[in-house]
Amino acid sequence: MAETGYINGSDLLLSIGGKPVGHCTSHKITFNTETKDRAVKPLATQGSNAGLWKEKGVNGLSITISAEGLRFYSETEGGFTEISALWGAGTSVEVKAFPRKDGKETNQKAYLVGKFVITSLEEDSPAQDDATYSVSLENDGEPTTYPGKPAAAAAAAKA
Repeated sequence: MAETGYINGSDLLLSIGGKPVGHCTSHKITFNTETKDRAVKPLATQGSNAGLWKEKGVNGLSITISAEGLRFYSETEGGFTEISALWGAGTSVEVKAFPRKDGKETNQKAYLVGKFVITSLEEDSPAQDDATYSVSLENDGEPTTYPGKPAAAAAAAKA
């Protein structure tokens, strides 16, 4: 049976480097479009107002992700310690975004899967308050799964 109603943000999860982000307080995925304006001179038979509207062309697509979490001594998922080691390796990491279903990540249908670069990692440790961290990522090439990707292309990428 299909689920109905509003989606709770706690039911959308993020995995970096094969582990769900532990004690994550929020994450944000931004789908970016780089565009180009195209302005043309109107035909001589048209009035000058005919050239006021510009056309748009898509030059590129990209995805950025940011996440925030709490530092936790007994982290069993992907917390600051694990993510900072991935950042220190200086290579791309696999990222997945998926809905929570039965508590088993392997049974989830991810809506975003691909290689991403950790572009920043910040730790915030205020006195007498919870220590937190934030991480930012940018796609490294075309993801294997993303909204709008044709199913045939996604299947070919997995083969």
